Amino acid sequence: MKKSTLLLVLLLAAVMATAQVYPSMVTVEGGTFAMGDEYGTGEPDERPSHRVTLKAFKIARTPTTVLQYREFCRATGREMPQTPDWGWHEDHPMSNVNWEDAVAYCNWLSEKTGKSYRLPTEAEWEYAARGGRRSKGYTYSGGQNMGEVGWYKDNSNGQVQPVAQKKANELGLYDMSGNIWEWCWDWYGKAYYISAPAVNPKGVETGTARVIRGGSWSFVESSCRVPNRGNGGTGRRTINRGFRVALSR
Repeated sequence: MKKSTLLLVLLLAAVMATAQVYPSMVTVEGGTFAMGDEYGTGEPDERPSHRVTLKAFKIARTPTTVLQYREFCRATGREMPQTPDWGWHEDHPMSNVNWEDAVAYCNWLSEKTGKSYRLPTEAEWEYAARGGRRSKGYTYSGGQNMGEVGWYKDNSNGQVQPVAQKKANELGLYDMSGNIWEWCWDWYGKAYYISAPAVNPKGVETGTARVIRGGSWSFVESSCRVPNRGNGGTGRRTINRGFRVALSR
């Protein structure tokens, strides 16, 4: 192999490795959408459905992976969380992280790159999961058949699965229905939709739990519907919770 060709191969390999270590971001153009349960068949905290307008933002193509989180731990001297029964695999979504861990990762990534990474708001998360301006109104993120777009109780073999193995949604986002619950920035409010702001909402001012979205490998398919809401204490770690990052444009 010629020296110039070898150098090119090594350069491409380095670029690909860096791309894996840092999240790949997708631009979500601003717009207005119907947030929540439009059909009256979901949970009470998904109602009323209401119009929400968001400005443009960016969101990660996949949940934060074990590889990406391990780099954060390596760089900061932080210990990895308790290892799940199936072990750590670099292409799995990171699990066993609480809301505070997720925010710490965002802060480190911001310092490392000079960009302002953060967790998405609940409204941003749902808008992105629906496909933004390209939405086709699917029940799950990317389709009407949960088995085609994500991992859930009936097809996950009882554990988290590698990211980006199922069908992407209209924006090219993976695993927004199933595989891992994802932490959002907002405090959770059960009746929040009754009085939520119509423009760039950010949740109730305070609370005892933060919003999680998307369902997971251990939950039934109804929990993976796009409007479904979950919540968890900020300090609690579980093997079915992770996160993906966002960026303001």
